[in-house]
Amino acid sequence: MEILKKINWQKVCGFCNKISLLLQALGCCVLYFIIEAISRHSLGEAWVYMTGRPWVFLYNAFLIFTTSMVVYLFRRRTLVRLIVGAFWLLLGIVNGIILANRVTPFTGPDLKLLSDATKIMDKYLSPGMLVMVIALLAVLLLFFVWLWMKGPKFKGKIRWAVNVSLIVGTIVLFWGATRVALEKRVLSNYFGNIAFAYQDYGYPYCLAVTIFDTGISEPNGYSEALIDDIIKSEGDVKDTQMERQPNIIFVQLESFFDPELVNFLNISEDPIPNFRKMMNEYSSGYFRVPSIGAGTANTEFETITGMSLRYFGPGEYPYKTILKETTCESAPFVLKNLGYSTHAIHNNEANFYSRKSVFPMLGFDSFTSEEYMPDISDITETGWVKDHILTDEIIKCLDSSQGPDYVYTISVQGHGDYSTEPVLDNPKITVTGAEEKEKNNYSWEYYVNQIHEMDQFIKQLTDTLSEYPEPVVLVLYGDHLPTMGLEIQDVANRYLFQTQYVMWDNMGLEKKDKNLSAYQMAAEVFNRIGIHDGTVFRYHQTRKNTKNYQVDLEALQYDLLYGNKYAYGGENPFEKTPITLGVLPITINEITEISEGTYSIIGENFTASSKLEINNELIENSHPISDTQFIVRDVELKDGDKVDIAQQSNSSTRRVLSRSAAIIFREPAILPTPTPIPQETQTPLPDNGQTDSPADTDQEANTENQ
Repeated sequence: MEILKKINWQKVCGFCNKISLLLQALGCCVLYFIIEAISRHSLGEAWVYMTGRPWVFLYNAFLIFTTSMVVYLFRRRTLVRLIVGAFWLLLGIVNGIILANRVTPFTGPDLKLLSDATKIMDKYLSPGMLVMVIALLAVLLLFFVWLWMKGPKFKGKIRWAVNVSLIVGTIVLFWGATRVALEKRVLSNYFGNIAFAYQDYGYPYCLAVTIFDTGISEPNGYSEALIDDIIKSEGDVKDTQMERQPNIIFVQLESFFDPELVNFLNISEDPIPNFRKMMNEYSSGYFRVPSIGAGTANTEFETITGMSLRYFGPGEYPYKTILKETTCESAPFVLKNLGYSTHAIHNNEANFYSRKSVFPMLGFDSFTSEEYMPDISDITETGWVKDHILTDEIIKCLDSSQGPDYVYTISVQGHGDYSTEPVLDNPKITVTGAEEKEKNNYSWEYYVNQIHEMDQFIKQLTDTLSEYPEPVVLVLYGDHLPTMGLEIQDVANRYLFQTQYVMWDNMGLEKKDKNLSAYQMAAEVFNRIGIHDGTVFRYHQTRKNTKNYQVDLEALQYDLLYGNKYAYGGENPFEKTPITLGVLPITINEITEISEGTYSIIGENFTASSKLEINNELIENSHPISDTQFIVRDVELKDGDKVDIAQQSNSSTRRVLSRSAAIIFREPAILPTPTPIPQETQTPLPDNGQTDSPADTDQEANTENQ
C-alpha cells in the first residue's frame, strides 16, 4: 500500500496518454484473443489459431482497433473504450452461445433478428442463464452510468484536426491492409463453408463481410443494351415442345456422397449399391455444389433458380436476404406457366432456413414440412427424421392434381453433427481407417450407415415410381459433402465442392453422362424433356461453355434480382404465391361430447403437430390419437364456440403455422320428451380449405446447422 501511495499517478496517466495508441492496440489484441477463445470454446484452440495464423489474427485485431479509434473524439476515453470493448465482447459471447447450439456462427442476417430475440432466446439459454444475462447487462449498464458520472476525463486540449486525421488515416490504412490481405490470400472473399470461414479468417472479419458484402454488385457497363446483347447471344431459342408432360421430381439428399471416394476409409460393404447401380444405367455424373459441409439452402437455391451463388456475398444465403424482399424466377414459376402444380417437401421443421417464408417467393403451391407428415417417430440416433417417410409424401403430391407436378424434396437423414462416440448398437456396416482424422471411425460409421438407409429409400422410391401410371423424371443428388474435415488429398476425385447425381426416369430417356453445376441442373432436365422457357434456364441451355458465359450470367442475375429487370421489359412478372402448408387439407368433420368435459373431434389429416383451438385459444394438452381423431378432456364447449385445428411449429418458437377451416360448435337440442334424444352430429361449415396465413407469421428460429 505504501508503494502505491508513493506512485505519482498523474505522471503515470500522462505517460499512458503519450503511448495510448500502443496500449489500445495491445488491448485490442487481448480482447480479440478472448473473443476467439469464447467462439472456439477453448483457450488452447484460440492460442493455436493465433500462433498458426498470426497475420489473420493481427488483421482482426486491427479491425477492432480501427473501430476503437472513435475514442479520440471524446474526453471520457476510458468510458468509450470500455463501451467499444464491451460491444465486441458481447458479439463474441453471442457467437459462442450460438455455436454451442448450432454449427453456423452468428452472421449479418442474424442481426436482423435482434428485435425478435426474446422469441427465440429459450433456444439458446435456460431460464436461469437468461436471468443471469439480464442481471449482468443491468450491472454493466449501471457501471457505465457510474463511470460517466465519476470516471476519469481527458483534461488536455482535444486537437480535432490531428485526431480526425489520425482516425481517417487508420481507416485508410485498414482499407489498404484489407486489399493486400485479399490479394495475398491471407483472407478470402468467398466462403464455401461459412463455419469453416469463421474458423480460418476470424470472427470480426467474417461478421463484417456478412453484414456489408451481400447481393450482387452492379456489373461494369450495365445497361439495357448490355442485357439485350446477352439475350440475343442465345441465338435462335427452341420453342417448348413436349410430347408428354412428365412429372419432375428433385430429391436433394442431405450430405449424400460416395464414401468409397475417401482414400483413408475401409468400409465393410458398399453403402450405396442402389445409387451406384442407377448411375450405371441412367444419366449421371459429378454435381458441383456451392458449399462444403453445410449450406444446404444454397445448393437448393441454385438448383431451383438456375442462379450461381458465386456472385453473391461471401457466405450469403439468398433465403435470408434478397428472397425476403422479392420473388425470383425459378423452376416452379416457369413450370406453373406450363400447367404444372408445384410442391416442396422437407422432413424437418417448416422454418428451417426460413423456407416457409421463402417458398412463396419461389412459386411453390404447397409446402409439406414435418409438421404436416402423419408419422415422424422414426428418427436417427441424433434426432433427424428418416428419409423413407418421403416416398408417401411425394406420391401424395403427384396424386393431388390432375395435371403434371413438379416436386422438390429436401431430405434430412444424413444431417450432422456426427458423434465421435459410438451411438449405433449394431451397425450393419463397419468403418475403419479414420483413427487419426478429425472425425474418427465412430463418426464415419454413423454417417455411412445413415446414407446406406438413404440408399434403401432411393430404391423404395424408384420402385414405387416405376409403377406410377404417369411419366416421371427423377433427379437425385447430394447437397454437399458431410462435415468431416475432409481435405482435397483425402478424396479420389480431388475436389470438395462436388457430390454426384443421377437422372432416373420411367419414359426411356437416353443415357447422357456429364458433369453439371447445381445451377445448371434444372436447365438440363428441361432441355431433355423439351422445355425451353425461363430467362435463366434458356441462357444455360444455349450459352453453357461459351465465351463470357460466367460474366454474362453475373450481369443477367444482377438484372433479374437487383437491377432494372430489362430482361423482363422493366417489371418483375412473378407474384408471390398463396402457398398451402401441407398438400392435404386438415379438416374437422364432427364434434361429439363423450362425457362431461370430454369431446371427440373427428376429421382428416391430423398429425403430431396438430392442436385443438377454441375461440382462437390454443389447448396445449390436446393431442390427436390418430390422423382422424382427437380426444380432448377437461374442456367445456358452449353453443357458438369456434373450433379449429392449429398446426404448431416444431421449432423452439412453437408458433402456429396454419389453421384449418373452423366449424361452429352447436349444443344438441333438448326436446320436450321424457325419452333421451341422441346428440346430433355436428355439421361443419362449408370447407374453405386450409388457411395458409397464420395470425402470427413465424420468424425463423435460425437453428439451421446444415
